[in-house]
Parts: sequence; structure tokens; C-alpha cells
Amino acid sequence: MSMNHSKQRVTVLGSTGSIGVNTLDVLARHPDGFSVFALTAHKRVDLLLQQCLQFSPTYAVMSDEAAAQQLTQQLKEHPVDVPTQVLNGKQALADVAGHNDVDTVMAAIVGGAGLLPTMAAVQTGKKVLLANKESLVMAGRLFMEAVKVSGAELLPIDSEHNAIFQCLPQVGDDSTRHIRKILLTGSGGPLRALSAEAIRAATPEQACAHPNWSMGRKISVDSASLMNKGLELIEAKWLFDVSPSAIDVVIHPQSIIHSMVEYVDGSVLAQLGNPDMRTPIACALAYPQRMDAGVGSLDIIAAARLDFEAPNMQDFPALGVAIDAAESGTGAAAVLNAANEVAVAAFLEGKISFGAMTDSLQNVMQNAHWQEPKSLSDVLELDAYARSIAMQQIGTLC
Repeated sequence: MSMNHSKQRVTVLGSTGSIGVNTLDVLARHPDGFSVFALTAHKRVDLLLQQCLQFSPTYAVMSDEAAAQQLTQQLKEHPVDVPTQVLNGKQALADVAGHNDVDTVMAAIVGGAGLLPTMAAVQTGKKVLLANKESLVMAGRLFMEAVKVSGAELLPIDSEHNAIFQCLPQVGDDSTRHIRKILLTGSGGPLRALSAEAIRAATPEQACAHPNWSMGRKISVDSASLMNKGLELIEAKWLFDVSPSAIDVVIHPQSIIHSMVEYVDGSVLAQLGNPDMRTPIACALAYPQRMDAGVGSLDIIAAARLDFEAPNMQDFPALGVAIDAAESGTGAAAVLNAANEVAVAAFLEGKISFGAMTDSLQNVMQNAHWQEPKSLSDVLELDAYARSIAMQQIGTLC
């Protein structure tokens, strides 16, 4: 990793999403410790333009070519001493993630699109701040093997996984040896209190109205279906080298305890804090030190009470499908992720109902055929295959 300079040079993959915006908020609070090397987005030209003018990155990458052309033109209207170079496409995303002048990469692209640039950061030994859980869901074993080979430093950003990380002893390679259980908490999402019929008929607006967190639409829908908790369980399996049976999902509506770790001696360690993604972002950026994230103190008196309950697997069957995939292996998880992305997109576009979204997912998992991927190309082929099957399934429901 290139460290011949006083500041950490950071690439933010997905800088216009909620994680990216929060990352830049934290970085702006510490200009003496960090500089922005590259920012990337899909199509949000106006926001990326504002970010470029504020942070002056060397590169700005847009996955959409037309958007890249628009950004180039708009940057010309704001001349600066050292202009930002605009690139586009998948290879450019990988290039700015693995560039020799980059120390730290925030991997915050949503969905399977984040796999290749995140792997580029891993393979070149960066400090990788992992918010793109799909990279581990799709390619868990291959991803973790690449981390080991390259010597990359992998730090989790999801609030739950960052909480688990903070509750683990940071010594040795066997830090999970004395763990009895990982307790993966979740709010239960915006539909938790609804009847089974109301859940199946939920609208995109209802599904995206998360009670505690401000998130993008895709992850908000995953939270509403509890699929996000299933994907997080798969991520935790790989991050902490534990079996799925050692991970329990616990519904905690207040989102104050972000996860817990139970040890063999009966001790349970928990990480608490306000529901603000700047906390895990700052924790990872500064690790092993600490720095201000702009997050207010947790008023534990005002919080008053902390409630816990088991997940409702009957009304939210997507969680059970994900747990089965976690037990089955990387191939099953890759199919699950692809089928879920297709179904969520169809739901958000109004093509299928919330209930049909999970029905489609269950049908794909029952009818698709796959083998365990042995390479990244195998993962991508499996992803394309699963998306094709899922789109066919969606077509029968429209």
C-alpha cells in the first residue's frame, strides 16, 4: 500500500449514495488526515459535481457514459487549478479502486455492481472499508482468499458488522475461537407491525419508509422484507469465519444496540450508539484510533427501554430463504443475491407486489441449478444466469 504521504488518500466507490455522502461528511471534518483521490457514481451528475468542487478529486468516474460526458461539460464551467479528470465504465471503477496512489477504498456501490471494483481494491492490498455486502454474499470464499493473499485490511461498515468487529478481541487470527454466538440485530423494518395481508400488499413508499435509518431504496426494501438481515448473516459468516448456525438474528426496534457477541464464559458484549452511519465509517477510517464523526452522544436515559424479539419468519419468509442459502454455500448465495436484486427492481418499478417479490425469490431458489464457483468469472456467469431465471419468473407474474 502506498503510504509515502501524510494523508490517507481515499477512493469512495458510490459517493452519491447514503454511505458515500456520510463518508464525505466525515472526511470533511478531518482535512489534515485525509484527501479524496477519486469519487464514483452511476448517474447522479449534479451531486457528483458538487462533491468534485468541494473535494477536488484527481478522478471522477461515472458508470454511465452519457452521465460522464455531462459531468465533463459541467466541470469545464467551473475552472480550477487542478481539474478533475472524468472517466467512465467498469474498468475505470476498478482502476481508481486499485490505483497505486490510493491507500483506502470505501466500497459503497450498491448490489452486484460493486463486486469487481471492490475486488480490485482487495487484490491490490488496500485498506478496504466494506459497505458493499454483496461482494461477500456473491463471492465469499474467493473474496476472503484474495484478502489473505494480498494482505488487504478489511474493515466492515454495515453498522451490525462494525459492532461485531468492535466487540471482538483485536488480537491473533483466532479471535472467534471463544465465541458462542453472534447476535445480529435489526430494527425489523417499516412493516414489522403490519398484518400478513398488509405486508404482502405493501407499496414501495411503505417499504422505503425506514423508521430509524436513512438509506437508499434498494437496501430499504431489503430491510422491509428482512432480506437485508439474511444478506448480513451471509456476510458475517465470511467476515468472522463462523458457521451460520452460530449467528442469531434478533429484532431490536430501537436500533440502539447494533449487534452483540456472546462468549463461552457467558459474557455478552454489545456496541451501542445512535443510529448514524457516520459512527462505523469514522471507526473504520481511523482504525485502530478513534476520531470525531459528528455524531451526538447517545442519551441512554431518553432511550428509556430496549426491546428484543425473534424475527417473524412466517410473515417475512425472505429471511429463511437467505439462511438456507447461507448453509448451502457460495453458489446458492450468489443466486440468491441476483434473484433478489431483480425482484426488488421489479417491485420498485411497480411490476410486482411486495408479496410476489418473495414468491419469485423462493421459486428461483427452488428451480435454478448451480455449482460452487471456483473463480470470479464463475461468479459472474452464475450471477448472469440467476438474473435471467429471475427475469423469466418475474415475467410470469407481471
